[in-house]
Amino acid sequence: PGTDSKAAEETKIQEDLKESEDPRKPEEEPKEEEKEEPLGPDDMVCDSCIENPRRAIKSCLTCLVSYCEAHLRPHLENPKFQNHRLVEPLQDIERRTCESHKWPLELFCQADNSCICQDCVEEDHRGHNVVSVVKARQQIEKELREKQTETVKEVTAAENAINKLQLNTVSIENSVTEVRGVIESHFDELLVAVERVKREVLEILEGEEKQALKQAEGIRVHLEQRCMELKKMQAQMEKLSKNKNDVDFLQEYSEWKKEVTDISLPGVYIGLMDCLNSFSRVIVNSTQEICSTLESSYLEKVKETCKNDNMGIKTTVHQIVAAKQNLSVPDPVTHDDFLKYFAQLSFDPDTAHKFLRLTGENRRVTNTTPWQHPYPDLPERFESWRQVLAKESFYLGRHYFEVDIGGEGTHIGITYKSIDRKGSESNSCITGNNFSWCLQWNGRTFSAWHSDVETPLNVEKFTRVGVYVDYTKGFLAFYGIEETMALIHEYKAEFLEPLYAAFWLSKKENVVALVAPEEPLQLKSPSPPMSPSSG
Repeated sequence: PGTDSKAAEETKIQEDLKESEDPRKPEEEPKEEEKEEPLGPDDMVCDSCIENPRRAIKSCLTCLVSYCEAHLRPHLENPKFQNHRLVEPLQDIERRTCESHKWPLELFCQADNSCICQDCVEEDHRGHNVVSVVKARQQIEKELREKQTETVKEVTAAENAINKLQLNTVSIENSVTEVRGVIESHFDELLVAVERVKREVLEILEGEEKQALKQAEGIRVHLEQRCMELKKMQAQMEKLSKNKNDVDFLQEYSEWKKEVTDISLPGVYIGLMDCLNSFSRVIVNSTQEICSTLESSYLEKVKETCKNDNMGIKTTVHQIVAAKQNLSVPDPVTHDDFLKYFAQLSFDPDTAHKFLRLTGENRRVTNTTPWQHPYPDLPERFESWRQVLAKESFYLGRHYFEVDIGGEGTHIGITYKSIDRKGSESNSCITGNNFSWCLQWNGRTFSAWHSDVETPLNVEKFTRVGVYVDYTKGFLAFYGIEETMALIHEYKAEFLEPLYAAFWLSKKENVVALVAPEEPLQLKSPSPPMSPSSG
């Protein structure tokens, strides 16, 4: 019935317009029309001029039509149109008119942030703070100017920070180059010392060799000399024994006896006491001790030093807070408190594994194993683990988002952008490194994962999970969302890089959907995978 009455009203307006049309009199025909200035880009065109568009001079809020001077005459001359409201020409006249009451939208309800007409005030907006659209615009423009000024400052600060980071990059490279020089020179010095000690140890060994050889040579010469003398004496005794004359024999023997000396040589046994294996043992043991000392003196101490906040090298970031915001902001407690920090996220298609299908404007992901999708090969894409990152990052301040999860083996968490995308080792997964923190639903209960360590949690099932990050405080928490919020697990850590929401859908038919605030639950049970599209 409402549609019929509206159609009848429009029909009546058209009939009234036809009745009011006054055919031009013959004597007026020859009168030359005044030439009109050409239409400009901002001019409104008469809706009744079809063949030769003319400039509109008024808009009727009752007819929702704009008229030129000629087609406006019925509204000015016919009493049937006296209740029609004429205003200056309006662009998008239907948008500027109340659909319910056909009055212009001249008022603004500050409670509902909507443009309304004078009749709306008495109906749906009674008691609300209502001002004219002109005044509302002035107030909002003032807010916008303040916001623009603040944004300009923030952009300037961000650009200064970027420039500082570029300078930091140069400083880091210079500092590393300097320390590398120290390392090279001192290890060269160490190598020189090793070579020197090696040379001296070899000299000691050679000295031992020379001494042993000299000893053997001296004994040999002595024995050879005695051996020659014994042979000479043996020849003399042989000659003496051949003398046949007894007297001559005795006289010669007496003479020989006076001259001969005792050159007897006792029986000797020549052996070798080889103790050089003890020399080798000293070298082996000393080498092992030095290598162990090297590891403890260099590697362990250097690693320990880098863990110390006052050592190593890293970019420091301090958030600048305006004086009026410098008051301590209480931690969120209720769901509405958390929603103040809500972040609108979407999945990054460049990171999605080829077994993951993105739908719903990249706000829903499904594991479609064994169906593979023809995504291009990119350095950012996960190759081994069925993971995907959010496109947006969290840095400084507070952040909150919610997801619906379906299927056992679903993991949700946060990580750094630097996570390895191509490796098959556990440190490429958000459960297996020290810069990822995540929550797993295994079909029966939740578990928390960090650095390849699982912490089972005795928590009931939730299909919607809220994730809250307070970057500055180093705080991360997962909440189950139903009528109220229930804490599932929390982490405390030092965040050094911007954080990205990360998801591992380990099994077929796992589903994760990023949801908007107050959006009804989507995933009652896992959705079956859809066959991949050809595009």
